[in-house]
Amino acid sequence: MQKLSMDQLGRPSVETFRAQAKLPVTLILDNVRSMHNVGSAFRTSDAFALERIVLCGITGTPPHREIEKTALGATQSVVWEHTADTAATVGKLRQNGYRILAIEQAKESIPLQEFTPETGEKYALVFGNEVHGVSDEVMKIADACLEIPQSGTKHSLNIAVSVGIVLWEFYRKYLAQGQTTR
Repeated sequence: MQKLSMDQLGRPSVETFRAQAKLPVTLILDNVRSMHNVGSAFRTSDAFALERIVLCGITGTPPHREIEKTALGATQSVVWEHTADTAATVGKLRQNGYRILAIEQAKESIPLQEFTPETGEKYALVFGNEVHGVSDEVMKIADACLEIPQSGTKHSLNIAVSVGIVLWEFYRKYLAQGQTTR
């Protein structure tokens, strides 16, 4: 077995990526403290061709050395914006036809593997602060809550890991429905 070279991977240029069709998902980071987690969210959003990231509250923004360390240039390919108030941002997305899904451990949460994105629907996925999770204000107005099942002794996963798991599951399910982002 031989690894593929960068040329053999056939990745699009930043310009081509920005023009291509995207997964109908907006990633919302709700007061995420770690710049490395932010950078990882950018890189994962690029990998699965999300439409954009909204960085809310105290979440750090590019350009920042620690974000770039893990983003590896994805801050140039993924459309992003910063807003001060996560709940207000979620409200605007809802008005624009997005279904709001908090990623959190909560009563009545839906196990991730049991959720299937609906064709034609747009989603906003909210990931919360490393200590406090998704804010109570956003939890009150979310349409649903998705939870990543866990069987170990720890009560949570790192945000970067959670973003990767959830986005892969969305991407995989879109592909299974015959939908692509390219």
